[in-house]
Amino acid sequence: MRSGAYRAAHAAGEDWGRVAKALSDQLGPGGNKPEGLGFLYLTEPLASDLGSVLTFLRETTGVADWVGAVGFGVAANRAEYFNEPAGAALVAPFGPGDYHLLRSIITDRPGKNGIGRFAAEGVPVGIVHGDAANGTLPDIVSALADESGAFLAGGLTALAARAQIAGEVTGGGLSGVLIAPGIGAITGVSQGCAPIGAPHAITDGRANVLVELDRRPSLDVFLEDVGPDLATNLEHAGRMVHVALAVPGSDRGDYLVRNITGIDPDRGLMAIGETIDTGQSLTFCMHNRDTAVADLKRMASDMARRLGAPPSAGLYFSCVARGPNLFRPDGREMKLIAEELGDFPIAGFYANGEIFNHRLYGYTGVLVLFP
Repeated sequence: MRSGAYRAAHAAGEDWGRVAKALSDQLGPGGNKPEGLGFLYLTEPLASDLGSVLTFLRETTGVADWVGAVGFGVAANRAEYFNEPAGAALVAPFGPGDYHLLRSIITDRPGKNGIGRFAAEGVPVGIVHGDAANGTLPDIVSALADESGAFLAGGLTALAARAQIAGEVTGGGLSGVLIAPGIGAITGVSQGCAPIGAPHAITDGRANVLVELDRRPSLDVFLEDVGPDLATNLEHAGRMVHVALAVPGSDRGDYLVRNITGIDPDRGLMAIGETIDTGQSLTFCMHNRDTAVADLKRMASDMARRLGAPPSAGLYFSCVARGPNLFRPDGREMKLIAEELGDFPIAGFYANGEIFNHRLYGYTGVLVLFP
């Protein structure tokens, strides 16, 4: 698919060669002086062939610089691919001064390496891909955001070795690209949750265990919020309801959605999938298809208003728990984006966690639009 100078492609096939050729045929060859930046996303069955696909596309399209990742699935305009060899690609018409590749950052000291080159021009957008097996990744993401001054967007790769591209196949940390503020990219996040009660203060919390909320046993507060129907089936309630932890200092109302990982009815305790702090704000929320659809539409509508015109292209990073697991099969999540914003070149992947601004998220969809 083409829009202006942006080019996008998506395809499935029996092996990496068929997928790579289909992507190349759709993207088309470069001109006499090919330039630009390519984004490439492949599904897990092609993880070991990432280098082969990259080399093929570099040679056939003439685009030298690529970034990307292996995901549990890949996303494209009105299409999603899972559980089969498939890929999605986007080529952006960027000149050499419009971007800066981020080679793999393994520790929370990203170093300079030119990452602050756009600081005087405004706030760059960083498209980044992280390795979920790296336990220091939250610190790496935060440090990169601080050092570069960038607003980060991206996701964590599927659990495969060397599952990222940043000029070359890499892995083990965080990699990607910084995009100059002059490009005008905008970002948005959809969390797909609806609160089912008022915010509560964590008045006693230890590690990931909620002891007290509002100075009452946490389970008592939970049961009141979820109502009598869910309260009679704690196992079902624990699956249906999540917790939303307010992000300290955020002026956007951001929150982190986490699972309820355990309930102890005898002691009135609950455990969640995140370390907590006393004094932190928490809200119980429902995460289902209806709330996810409504919030995805809200995000797209808000971004359309901010952009002021149809997008020229986009990138999308969504949690593997979304897609067909939440929105239904047949590419419904990507079709909803097209229904709100129109058809435009877009590529992305289904991730093991999402990156937005300077934090790791879960259950979210992160959208980047280019004007």
